[in-house]
Amino acid sequence: MDEHARVVVNRSGSLGLLTLEAPATLNSLTLDMVDQLQSALDSWADDEGVKAVFIDASGEKAFCAGGDVQALYRSAVENPGGPCDYAEAFFEREYRMNFTLHQYPKPLIVWGHGIVMGGGLGIFAGCSHKIVTERTRFAMPEVTIALFPDVGGSYFLNRMPGSIGRFLGLTAASFNGNDGLYAGFADVMLPQASKPAVLDALLAIGWSADASSASLVSQCLEGIAAREVCETDPGFIEPRLADINALCTGSTQQVYQNFVALDTEDKWLTKARDGLLHGSPLALLWIDRQLTISRPMNLAEVFNSELLLGTNIVRHPEFAEGVRALLIDKDRNPQWQFKSLADVPAPLLDQFFEPPWSDNPLADLLS
Repeated sequence: MDEHARVVVNRSGSLGLLTLEAPATLNSLTLDMVDQLQSALDSWADDEGVKAVFIDASGEKAFCAGGDVQALYRSAVENPGGPCDYAEAFFEREYRMNFTLHQYPKPLIVWGHGIVMGGGLGIFAGCSHKIVTERTRFAMPEVTIALFPDVGGSYFLNRMPGSIGRFLGLTAASFNGNDGLYAGFADVMLPQASKPAVLDALLAIGWSADASSASLVSQCLEGIAAREVCETDPGFIEPRLADINALCTGSTQQVYQNFVALDTEDKWLTKARDGLLHGSPLALLWIDRQLTISRPMNLAEVFNSELLLGTNIVRHPEFAEGVRALLIDKDRNPQWQFKSLADVPAPLLDQFFEPPWSDNPLADLLS
Protein backbone atom coordinates (compact mmCIF):
# COMPACT_ATOMS: atom_id res chain seq x y z
CA MET A 1 0.00 0.00 0.00
CA ASP A 2 1.20 3.53 -0.76
CA GLU A 3 1.41 5.31 2.60
CA HIS A 4 1.48 8.63 0.76
CA ALA A 5 -1.78 7.97 -1.08
CA ARG A 6 -4.25 10.83 -0.95
CA VAL A 7 -6.63 12.98 -2.93
CA VAL A 8 -5.45 16.59 -3.26
CA VAL A 9 -8.51 18.80 -2.87
CA ASN A 10 -8.34 22.38 -4.15
CA ARG A 11 -10.57 25.07 -5.49
CA SER A 12 -9.82 27.69 -8.11
CA GLY A 13 -12.49 30.21 -8.93
CA SER A 14 -15.69 28.32 -9.75
CA LEU A 15 -13.86 25.06 -10.30
CA GLY A 16 -13.38 22.30 -7.74
CA LEU A 17 -10.16 20.36 -8.31
CA LEU A 18 -9.57 16.75 -7.27
CA THR A 19 -6.20 15.12 -7.98
CA LEU A 20 -5.48 11.45 -7.27
CA GLU A 21 -2.01 11.11 -5.80
CA ALA A 22 -0.58 7.70 -4.95
CA PRO A 23 2.84 7.75 -6.65
CA ALA A 24 4.00 4.29 -5.59
CA THR A 25 0.95 2.47 -6.96
CA LEU A 26 0.03 4.30 -10.18
CA ASN A 27 -2.63 6.26 -8.25
CA SER A 28 -4.50 3.14 -7.16
CA LEU A 29 -7.40 3.92 -4.85
CA THR A 30 -7.23 3.24 -1.13
CA LEU A 31 -10.29 3.34 1.12
CA ASP A 32 -9.11 6.69 2.50
CA MET A 33 -8.92 8.08 -1.04
CA VAL A 34 -12.45 6.87 -1.77
CA ASP A 35 -13.66 8.63 1.38
CA GLN A 36 -11.79 11.81 0.47
CA LEU A 37 -13.43 11.85 -2.96
CA GLN A 38 -16.86 11.28 -1.44
CA SER A 39 -16.38 14.04 1.14
CA ALA A 40 -15.28 16.62 -1.44
CA LEU A 41 -18.09 15.74 -3.84
CA ASP A 42 -20.66 15.97 -1.04
CA SER A 43 -19.36 19.33 0.14
CA TRP A 44 -19.44 20.86 -3.36
CA ALA A 45 -22.78 19.46 -4.51
CA ASP A 46 -24.78 22.27 -2.87
CA ASP A 47 -22.06 24.92 -2.94
CA GLU A 48 -23.31 27.58 -5.34
CA GLY A 49 -19.78 28.89 -5.78
CA VAL A 50 -18.61 25.61 -7.35
CA LYS A 51 -19.95 25.31 -10.89
CA ALA A 52 -17.99 22.25 -12.03
CA VAL A 53 -15.41 19.75 -10.78
CA PHE A 54 -12.20 18.72 -12.56
CA ILE A 55 -10.69 15.32 -11.69
CA ASP A 56 -7.16 14.33 -12.70
CA ALA A 57 -4.13 12.54 -11.27
CA SER A 58 -0.51 13.26 -10.53
CA GLY A 59 2.31 11.94 -12.69
CA GLU A 60 2.52 11.01 -16.34
CA LYS A 61 1.98 7.24 -16.22
CA ALA A 62 -1.53 6.73 -14.95
CA PHE A 63 -4.82 8.31 -14.07
CA CYS A 64 -5.62 5.35 -11.79
CA ALA A 65 -4.52 1.73 -12.13
CA GLY A 66 -7.46 0.44 -10.08
CA GLY A 67 -8.18 -0.24 -6.44
CA ASP A 68 -5.70 -1.23 -3.77
CA VAL A 69 -6.02 -4.92 -4.60
CA GLN A 70 -3.25 -5.97 -2.22
CA ALA A 71 -5.22 -4.55 0.71
CA LEU A 72 -8.30 -6.44 -0.50
CA TYR A 73 -6.14 -9.57 -0.71
CA ARG A 74 -4.98 -9.19 2.90
CA SER A 75 -8.55 -8.75 4.03
CA ALA A 76 -9.56 -11.92 2.18
CA VAL A 77 -6.74 -14.18 3.38
CA GLU A 78 -7.01 -12.99 6.98
CA ASN A 79 -10.74 -13.78 7.03
CA PRO A 80 -11.30 -16.93 4.94
CA GLY A 81 -14.96 -17.36 4.20
CA GLY A 82 -15.68 -13.85 5.47
CA PRO A 83 -16.89 -11.47 6.51
CA CYS A 84 -13.89 -9.59 5.13
CA ASP A 85 -14.51 -6.27 6.81
CA TYR A 86 -11.97 -4.07 5.01
CA ALA A 87 -12.64 -5.46 1.52
CA GLU A 88 -16.41 -5.32 1.95
CA ALA A 89 -16.28 -1.77 3.33
CA PHE A 90 -14.05 -0.79 0.40
CA PHE A 91 -16.52 -2.13 -2.16
CA GLU A 92 -19.51 -0.51 -0.47
CA ARG A 93 -17.95 2.93 -0.17
CA GLU A 94 -16.30 2.81 -3.60
CA TYR A 95 -19.57 1.90 -5.32
CA ARG A 96 -21.39 4.61 -3.34
CA MET A 97 -18.81 7.13 -4.55
CA ASN A 98 -19.19 5.84 -8.13
CA PHE A 99 -22.96 6.24 -7.87
CA THR A 100 -22.46 9.80 -6.60
CA LEU A 101 -20.38 10.59 -9.70
CA HIS A 102 -23.03 9.25 -12.07
CA GLN A 103 -25.78 11.24 -10.33
CA TYR A 104 -23.82 14.42 -9.64
CA PRO A 105 -25.77 17.67 -10.18
CA LYS A 106 -22.81 19.55 -11.68
CA PRO A 107 -20.43 18.88 -14.56
CA LEU A 108 -17.63 16.49 -13.70
CA ILE A 109 -14.66 16.76 -16.07
CA VAL A 110 -12.18 13.89 -15.89
CA TRP A 111 -8.72 13.89 -17.46
CA GLY A 112 -8.03 10.23 -18.24
CA HIS A 113 -4.35 10.29 -19.17
CA GLY A 114 -2.21 7.15 -19.10
CA ILE A 115 -3.37 3.92 -17.51
CA VAL A 116 -7.06 3.83 -16.59
CA MET A 117 -7.98 0.45 -15.15
CA GLY A 118 -10.51 -1.07 -12.77
CA GLY A 119 -11.48 1.46 -10.13
CA GLY A 120 -9.98 4.26 -12.19
CA LEU A 121 -12.22 3.29 -15.04
CA GLY A 122 -15.15 3.45 -12.61
CA ILE A 123 -14.33 7.07 -11.77
CA PHE A 124 -13.85 7.91 -15.43
CA ALA A 125 -17.18 6.32 -16.41
CA GLY A 126 -19.10 8.24 -13.77
CA CYS A 127 -18.06 11.69 -14.99
CA SER A 128 -20.18 13.73 -17.37
CA HIS A 129 -17.29 15.03 -19.51
CA LYS A 130 -14.69 12.36 -20.22
CA ILE A 131 -11.37 13.40 -21.76
CA VAL A 132 -8.82 10.99 -23.24
CA THR A 133 -5.32 11.75 -24.47
CA GLU A 134 -2.78 10.28 -26.87
CA ARG A 135 -1.56 7.95 -24.10
CA THR A 136 -4.82 6.77 -22.57
CA ARG A 137 -4.89 2.99 -22.02
CA PHE A 138 -8.05 1.44 -20.63
CA ALA A 139 -8.53 -2.10 -19.34
CA MET A 140 -10.70 -4.11 -16.98
CA PRO A 141 -8.36 -7.03 -16.22
CA GLU A 142 -10.42 -8.57 -13.41
CA VAL A 143 -10.69 -12.02 -15.00
CA THR A 144 -6.94 -12.39 -14.45
CA ILE A 145 -7.38 -12.14 -10.66
CA ALA A 146 -10.78 -13.82 -10.36
CA LEU A 147 -12.78 -10.67 -9.75
CA PHE A 148 -15.23 -9.07 -12.21
CA PRO A 149 -15.58 -5.71 -14.00
CA ASP A 150 -17.27 -3.83 -11.16
CA VAL A 151 -17.45 -0.09 -10.28
CA GLY A 152 -20.41 0.13 -12.63
CA GLY A 153 -18.89 -2.10 -15.32
CA SER A 154 -22.10 -4.10 -15.36
CA TYR A 155 -23.76 -0.86 -16.50
CA PHE A 156 -21.34 0.80 -18.90
CA LEU A 157 -20.02 -2.35 -20.61
CA ASN A 158 -23.57 -3.33 -21.47
CA ARG A 159 -24.09 0.01 -23.18
CA MET A 160 -21.22 -0.30 -25.64
CA PRO A 161 -22.07 -1.18 -29.26
CA GLY A 162 -22.38 -4.80 -30.33
CA SER A 163 -20.46 -7.27 -28.17
CA ILE A 164 -17.67 -4.86 -27.28
CA GLY A 165 -18.53 -4.80 -23.57
CA ARG A 166 -18.73 -8.57 -23.30
CA PHE A 167 -15.43 -8.92 -25.14
CA LEU A 168 -13.61 -6.42 -22.91
CA GLY A 169 -15.04 -7.90 -19.73
CA LEU A 170 -14.08 -11.49 -20.56
CA THR A 171 -10.67 -10.92 -22.13
CA ALA A 172 -9.07 -8.09 -20.09
CA ALA A 173 -8.10 -6.55 -23.45
CA SER A 174 -6.64 -3.07 -23.32
CA PHE A 175 -8.00 -0.28 -25.49
CA ASN A 176 -7.03 3.30 -26.21
CA GLY A 177 -8.58 6.74 -26.38
CA ASN A 178 -9.84 6.31 -29.93
CA ASP A 179 -11.55 3.10 -28.84
CA GLY A 180 -13.13 4.97 -25.96
CA LEU A 181 -14.56 7.52 -28.38
CA TYR A 182 -15.80 4.81 -30.75
CA ALA A 183 -17.49 2.84 -27.95
CA GLY A 184 -19.25 5.95 -26.66
CA PHE A 185 -17.22 5.73 -23.47
CA ALA A 186 -15.25 8.98 -23.91
CA ASP A 187 -16.31 12.40 -25.15
CA VAL A 188 -13.27 14.26 -26.44
CA MET A 189 -9.58 13.62 -27.16
CA LEU A 190 -7.01 16.26 -26.26
CA PRO A 191 -3.20 16.16 -26.08
CA GLN A 192 -1.75 15.85 -22.59
CA ALA A 193 0.21 19.05 -23.18
CA SER A 194 -3.04 21.00 -23.50
CA LYS A 195 -4.22 20.36 -19.92
CA PRO A 196 -3.06 23.76 -18.54
CA ALA A 197 -4.89 25.51 -21.38
CA VAL A 198 -8.00 23.43 -20.71
CA LEU A 199 -7.99 24.40 -17.05
CA ASP A 200 -7.54 28.06 -17.98
CA ALA A 201 -10.46 27.84 -20.41
CA LEU A 202 -12.69 26.17 -17.84
CA LEU A 203 -11.83 28.84 -15.29
CA ALA A 204 -12.71 31.52 -17.85
CA ILE A 205 -16.22 30.19 -18.54
CA GLY A 206 -18.87 32.82 -17.97
CA TRP A 207 -21.41 30.76 -16.05
CA SER A 208 -24.93 31.89 -16.81
CA ALA A 209 -28.35 31.03 -15.48
CA ASP A 210 -29.55 31.09 -19.08
CA ALA A 211 -27.32 28.20 -20.20
CA SER A 212 -26.76 24.83 -18.60
CA SER A 213 -23.37 24.33 -17.01
CA ALA A 214 -23.01 21.03 -18.85
CA SER A 215 -23.52 22.72 -22.22
CA LEU A 216 -21.01 25.44 -21.40
CA VAL A 217 -18.39 22.85 -20.47
CA SER A 218 -19.10 20.85 -23.64
CA GLN A 219 -18.73 23.94 -25.81
CA CYS A 220 -15.47 24.82 -24.08
CA LEU A 221 -13.93 21.37 -24.56
CA GLU A 222 -15.16 20.98 -28.13
CA GLY A 223 -13.71 24.36 -29.02
CA ILE A 224 -10.30 23.36 -27.71
CA ALA A 225 -10.47 19.99 -29.46
CA ALA A 226 -11.16 21.75 -32.75
CA ARG A 227 -7.92 23.69 -32.37
CA GLU A 228 -5.63 21.08 -30.78
CA VAL A 229 -4.24 18.27 -32.93
CA CYS A 230 -3.80 15.04 -30.96
CA GLU A 231 -1.44 12.59 -32.61
CA THR A 232 -2.36 9.12 -31.43
CA ASP A 233 -2.49 5.48 -32.44
CA PRO A 234 -5.56 4.22 -34.30
CA GLY A 235 -8.15 2.34 -32.29
CA PHE A 236 -8.09 -1.43 -31.89
CA ILE A 237 -11.82 -2.11 -31.72
CA GLU A 238 -13.51 -0.57 -34.77
CA PRO A 239 -11.51 -2.48 -37.43
CA ARG A 240 -12.07 -5.72 -35.51
CA LEU A 241 -15.73 -5.27 -34.60
CA ALA A 242 -16.93 -8.09 -36.85
CA ASP A 243 -14.41 -10.46 -35.24
CA ILE A 244 -15.37 -9.29 -31.76
CA ASN A 245 -19.07 -9.85 -32.41
CA ALA A 246 -18.43 -13.28 -33.89
CA LEU A 247 -16.17 -14.37 -31.04
CA CYS A 248 -18.70 -13.26 -28.42
CA THR A 249 -21.75 -14.99 -29.88
CA GLY A 250 -23.48 -17.72 -27.89
CA SER A 251 -23.24 -19.07 -24.35
CA THR A 252 -20.19 -18.57 -22.16
CA GLN A 253 -19.05 -22.06 -23.11
CA GLN A 254 -19.48 -21.27 -26.81
CA VAL A 255 -17.56 -18.02 -26.45
CA TYR A 256 -14.76 -19.91 -24.71
CA GLN A 257 -14.63 -22.42 -27.58
CA ASN A 258 -14.64 -19.58 -30.11
CA PHE A 259 -11.47 -18.23 -28.53
CA VAL A 260 -9.88 -21.68 -28.29
CA ALA A 261 -10.43 -22.03 -32.05
CA LEU A 262 -9.14 -18.54 -32.84
CA ASP A 263 -6.17 -18.83 -35.20
CA THR A 264 -4.76 -15.42 -35.93
CA GLU A 265 -1.53 -13.46 -36.22
CA ASP A 266 -3.30 -10.36 -34.95
CA LYS A 267 -1.31 -9.52 -31.80
CA TRP A 268 -4.13 -7.61 -30.11
CA LEU A 269 -6.65 -10.41 -30.63
CA THR A 270 -4.05 -12.97 -29.59
CA LYS A 271 -3.44 -11.15 -26.33
CA ALA A 272 -7.20 -10.92 -25.75
CA ARG A 273 -7.53 -14.65 -26.40
CA ASP A 274 -4.75 -15.41 -23.93
CA GLY A 275 -6.37 -13.21 -21.30
CA LEU A 276 -9.60 -15.16 -21.53
CA LEU A 277 -8.05 -18.63 -21.73
CA HIS A 278 -5.64 -18.03 -18.84
CA GLY A 279 -8.24 -16.40 -16.62
CA SER A 280 -10.22 -18.16 -13.93
CA PRO A 281 -12.91 -20.42 -15.45
CA LEU A 282 -15.08 -19.69 -12.44
CA ALA A 283 -14.60 -15.94 -12.93
CA LEU A 284 -15.45 -16.18 -16.63
CA LEU A 285 -18.79 -17.68 -15.66
CA TRP A 286 -19.67 -15.16 -12.99
CA ILE A 287 -18.53 -12.24 -15.19
CA ASP A 288 -20.72 -13.34 -18.08
CA ARG A 289 -23.70 -14.04 -15.82
CA GLN A 290 -23.34 -10.67 -14.12
CA LEU A 291 -23.30 -8.88 -17.48
CA THR A 292 -26.40 -10.82 -18.53
CA ILE A 293 -28.52 -10.31 -15.41
CA SER A 294 -27.61 -6.63 -15.08
CA ARG A 295 -28.54 -5.70 -18.65
CA PRO A 296 -32.09 -4.49 -17.80
CA MET A 297 -31.08 -2.93 -14.46
CA ASN A 298 -30.94 0.77 -13.66
CA LEU A 299 -27.77 2.21 -12.11
CA ALA A 300 -28.81 1.78 -8.48
CA GLU A 301 -29.80 -1.82 -9.12
CA VAL A 302 -26.46 -2.44 -10.83
CA PHE A 303 -24.45 -1.24 -7.84
CA ASN A 304 -26.58 -3.33 -5.48
CA SER A 305 -25.97 -6.41 -7.62
CA GLU A 306 -22.24 -5.67 -7.92
CA LEU A 307 -21.89 -5.37 -4.15
CA LEU A 308 -23.64 -8.70 -3.70
CA LEU A 309 -21.33 -10.43 -6.16
CA GLY A 310 -18.18 -8.66 -4.98
CA THR A 311 -18.85 -9.60 -1.37
CA ASN A 312 -19.30 -13.26 -2.25
CA ILE A 313 -16.18 -13.26 -4.43
CA VAL A 314 -13.85 -11.77 -1.84
CA ARG A 315 -15.01 -14.42 0.65
CA HIS A 316 -14.05 -17.19 -1.78
CA PRO A 317 -10.43 -18.44 -2.16
CA GLU A 318 -10.36 -18.10 -5.97
CA PHE A 319 -9.90 -14.32 -5.66
CA ALA A 320 -7.02 -14.59 -3.20
CA GLU A 321 -5.28 -17.12 -5.43
CA GLY A 322 -5.58 -14.87 -8.46
CA VAL A 323 -4.10 -11.89 -6.63
CA ARG A 324 -1.35 -14.06 -5.14
CA ALA A 325 -0.22 -15.29 -8.54
CA LEU A 326 -0.32 -11.91 -10.28
CA LEU A 327 0.59 -9.38 -7.61
CA ILE A 328 1.97 -11.07 -4.48
CA ASP A 329 4.26 -13.95 -5.50
CA LYS A 330 4.12 -12.80 -9.12
CA ASP A 331 4.66 -16.31 -10.47
CA ARG A 332 1.79 -15.80 -12.94
CA ASN A 333 0.78 -19.40 -12.34
CA PRO A 334 -2.57 -19.33 -10.56
CA GLN A 335 -3.91 -22.66 -9.37
CA TRP A 336 -7.53 -22.13 -10.30
CA GLN A 337 -10.08 -24.28 -8.52
CA PHE A 338 -11.42 -25.62 -11.82
CA LYS A 339 -9.57 -26.47 -15.02
CA SER A 340 -12.46 -25.75 -17.36
CA LEU A 341 -15.89 -24.14 -17.46
CA ALA A 342 -17.52 -27.55 -17.65
CA ASP A 343 -15.96 -28.50 -14.30
CA VAL A 344 -17.73 -25.69 -12.42
CA PRO A 345 -20.81 -27.04 -10.58
CA ALA A 346 -23.93 -25.01 -11.38
CA PRO A 347 -24.98 -24.80 -7.69
CA LEU A 348 -21.61 -23.25 -6.82
CA LEU A 349 -21.98 -20.57 -9.48
CA ASP A 350 -25.51 -19.87 -8.24
CA GLN A 351 -24.18 -19.23 -4.73
CA PHE A 352 -22.25 -16.19 -5.91
CA PHE A 353 -25.54 -14.53 -6.82
CA GLU A 354 -27.30 -15.21 -3.53
CA PRO A 355 -27.30 -12.41 -0.91
CA PRO A 356 -24.65 -12.98 1.78
CA TRP A 357 -26.52 -10.74 4.23
CA SER A 358 -30.12 -9.94 5.16
CA ASP A 359 -29.91 -6.34 3.87
CA ASN A 360 -27.79 -4.97 1.04
CA PRO A 361 -25.67 -2.08 2.41
CA LEU A 362 -26.45 -0.10 -0.75
CA ALA A 363 -30.21 -0.63 -0.60
CA ASP A 364 -30.72 3.07 0.17
CA LEU A 365 -29.59 3.90 -3.39
CA LEU A 366 -32.78 2.28 -4.65
CA SER A 367 -35.05 4.81 -2.94
